[in-house]
Amino acid sequence: MALLISPSVLSCDFANIQRDVEMLNSSVADWFHIDVMDGVFVPNISFGFPVISAITRHATKTMDVHLMIANPDRYIEDFKKAGADILTVHYEACPHLHRTIQAIQAAGMRAGVALNPHTPVSLLEDVIQDLDLVLIMSVNPGFGGQKFIKNAVNKVVQTKDLIHRTGSKALIEVDGGVNIETGLQLVKAGADVLVAGSFVFNSTNPQQTIQDLKNLK
Repeated sequence: MALLISPSVLSCDFANIQRDVEMLNSSVADWFHIDVMDGVFVPNISFGFPVISAITRHATKTMDVHLMIANPDRYIEDFKKAGADILTVHYEACPHLHRTIQAIQAAGMRAGVALNPHTPVSLLEDVIQDLDLVLIMSVNPGFGGQKFIKNAVNKVVQTKDLIHRTGSKALIEVDGGVNIETGLQLVKAGADVLVAGSFVFNSTNPQQTIQDLKNLK
């Protein structure tokens, strides 16, 4: 499978968000990564439903929505209505994870589970066959531009092994501190999807930067 690139819209220019969405449309990016934060699960607040719906109206690619929020079950249908194609929740935020996964898929979205840097991959053993995506956090969630946590590479290897052992079809996505150097390490470890925010939007040529990530092997 070809490597997928999911630029994080959290790092775009909010005063020119339509311009940046259209730039991503015309790039080789595969997905739009939308980080949703509530100021409770993480110490930051980001997009609400009106902004996500506005992005969806202009975006022509898969909407990859990452919920860094408490009680995500309350909002599953709302994120579907706002345009989410993939909905990823945090293991740490879901006491009844099977039920959450089933509700996401019943709403017509692909279901992902994210793991914070300190959360072991082994905790996914009982749900991995139900998942469409595993998101390995290579920074602590809440803010863009953080330094890459190297152990994320080992966690990708562990996740790939778990997927192979169980026959799961889940993709492995990595979010945080992704650039050419770390991206190459992650791809070699078995990552299927790379999320990149500040590395893309702070570059002088975002479309070329996305292409460079896409070419990693």
